[in-house]
Amino acid sequence: MTVRDLPWPEGTPSSVELSAPDLAAAEAFYGPLFGWTFDRAPAEMNHYTTALLHGRPAAAFNPPIPGTHTAPGWLTHLSTQDAAAAVERATAAGAQVLLAPLPVMEFGTLAVLADPLGAVFALWQPGTQIGAGIVNEPGAMIWNEHFSRDLPAAQEFYRALFGYHYTALPGEMEYATFDTGERELGGMGGVDQDAGWMATFAVADTDAAVATVLARGGSLFLEAEDSPFGRVAGVIGPFGERFYLISTDEPSTPEA
Repeated sequence: MTVRDLPWPEGTPSSVELSAPDLAAAEAFYGPLFGWTFDRAPAEMNHYTTALLHGRPAAAFNPPIPGTHTAPGWLTHLSTQDAAAAVERATAAGAQVLLAPLPVMEFGTLAVLADPLGAVFALWQPGTQIGAGIVNEPGAMIWNEHFSRDLPAAQEFYRALFGYHYTALPGEMEYATFDTGERELGGMGGVDQDAGWMATFAVADTDAAVATVLARGGSLFLEAEDSPFGRVAGVIGPFGERFYLISTDEPSTPEA
């Protein structure tokens, strides 16, 4: 388990947020799957819901923000100490601003963008909230990756935004990890599909977690299979959102 209270380093995937048109349905699906409890804010805060694991923030749900999503899904947040400056770098590199930097009370500042490939992501400048306070634990985020049809273009954009360095991995799939000089932060792959960021959550038992997904009305886009990193499955949640499950003993997200 990795717990964290300090802000995540610049460019780190710091949290994931589900754009959920039905918060009650989201809680009913993800609570049994990941062992989450929920802290739902009042109406004046749009019922923003924090998913808690062992009492620490693991993810969040939010009703769709008009103009920022074409469909419900998991939104990857990338940490930054200056959202306005990061937005300037992003737009100079070809991004489209879907939500200009917006202060969220004392919690932090949020911006939502689409990169030049069309992948939607968020920037989060932490205030009192850093994003995820627990990772690398069953029920928590363990890996984030970007997929697109043009890996070199994706790499060029995020290099301009955060100074990412890339390490290509061997294999049939065009894939590289990214870092900012210290630890691996996530991955990028070239695939024949629309561009997007994908979240992976750790579970204790992939097959048992898949059974929970199916029992709760979800489905699969990748049958459970063994990989060099652990047993992995690709699943689809109640709103059509896609994400991965993996059971592994090896941390894949930078430690605090």
